[in-house]
Amino acid sequence: MIVRPLETDDPVRAVFAARERGVVIALATSGTTDRPRFVVRDPESWWASFPAYSELTGVRAGATVWIPGPVSATMNLFAAVHAEAVGARVVEEPGEATHACLTPAQLDRLGDELKPEAVVCVAGARLEQRSAGPQVVHYYGAAELSFVAAGNHGDDLQPFDGVEVELRDGEIWVRSPYVCLGYADGAAGPLRTDPDGWATVGDRGRWSGTALRVLGRPGTVTTAGATVVIAEVEEQLARIARGPVVVFGVPHAVLGEVLAVAVVDEDDLVVLRTFAREQLPSSHRPRRWQVVDEMPLTAGGKVDRVRLARG
Repeated sequence: MIVRPLETDDPVRAVFAARERGVVIALATSGTTDRPRFVVRDPESWWASFPAYSELTGVRAGATVWIPGPVSATMNLFAAVHAEAVGARVVEEPGEATHACLTPAQLDRLGDELKPEAVVCVAGARLEQRSAGPQVVHYYGAAELSFVAAGNHGDDLQPFDGVEVELRDGEIWVRSPYVCLGYADGAAGPLRTDPDGWATVGDRGRWSGTALRVLGRPGTVTTAGATVVIAEVEEQLARIARGPVVVFGVPHAVLGEVLAVAVVDEDDLVVLRTFAREQLPSSHRPRRWQVVDEMPLTAGGKVDRVRLARG
């Protein structure tokens, strides 16, 4: 039997009930598609990570947690279930919160609403190092893998407690008690496993000393016959941009596809264009640039690259 918490009136209670009955749960992924696949997992795979998550975030009995994103996003449902399990309380107003669970885009947009002493757990996308704002902890994971690595920002990620991490030709593979069981209804997805218990969703990364630098899901564009990994270009531009920068692919009548860039800080345009012209090979240079008032978000709080591509 499979319990689908999002089809109930109280998804948090449904997760607890499934655990009490010893049955598995199916959870929607929170990517940029409007047709989510459902990840099947044993609730115990979440409970096993609760002590390490409490240590990372400081969320324990008596804490108040603000989770502005929808529970249809796995990271938000996890945070709500964890809060209930440890005796913390989920609150509706940021001013009441000692802790919060946000994506990087939500942190940029909503972080000022929190009290200065609040601790924010950020996930859902790579977090760049910050010099101001609330205290932040950051983790990288996936709906299928759960927690993989954690730290203070995207250049400071160490394997999460209980997780083994290795890179295979730049692809991140993990082995841990937190990995899901597969997909519901025989759906296809990025999860792959091997006979030794290792799993991957295809995200790419590299080691920087002992820190894991996550480059993201291997989206590519093929431009004039050259295949370009979008995450690698975005990483280069994000290093020098003052504000958020998102790279995505768009169709091109002659070249097939080209890279496009969206920024929110107009001053970044000149800097990034100069960098791309001087430092990137021709195939990796974005051909379309745009400034947006703010990055559009999916329901799960991640940047909506599909809407950006539509212009």
